Amino acid sequence: MAKATFGAGCFWGVEAAFRRVKGVTATSVGYSGGHFANPTYKDVCSDRTGHAEVVQVEYDPSQVSYEELLNVFWENHDPTQMNRQGPDVGSQYRSAIFFHTPEQEAAAQASKEALQASGQYRRPIVTEITPASEFYPAEEYHQQYLEKRGLAHCHI
Repeated sequence: MAKATFGAGCFWGVEAAFRRVKGVTATSVGYSGGHFANPTYKDVCSDRTGHAEVVQVEYDPSQVSYEELLNVFWENHDPTQMNRQGPDVGSQYRSAIFFHTPEQEAAAQASKEALQASGQYRRPIVTEITPASEFYPAEEYHQQYLEKRGLAHCHI
């Protein structure tokens, strides 16, 4: 199994999108990229911990490639919005790829460059690509939030 970590706004909808991908074996929502140990949702929402809301994806590379996961990431948020997605505003909602290997870093950079060159977006892509740091799982009630409520996606 391999691991990938993505921040694309509110983690509920992002997690739901990745859970539908064949080859994804597990997901967990949480916080990464900050400077505060063991943050809570309340801490992260203060916009003072530096963390992003993220989804950590475990996947079987024989069934789904990292590049395919990158496509899911790009398709499920607006990577041109700085520190926001829809009505959610703050650095915790930033667009971010936290790579776990040099291969993931190279794939993420190539994917971002190709998407920017495609002309799909008028504005620059602001997605940060940074080494994976400590992942702190979010509180249990956030895990598979939409699935537990019978919802397919966030209604933003």
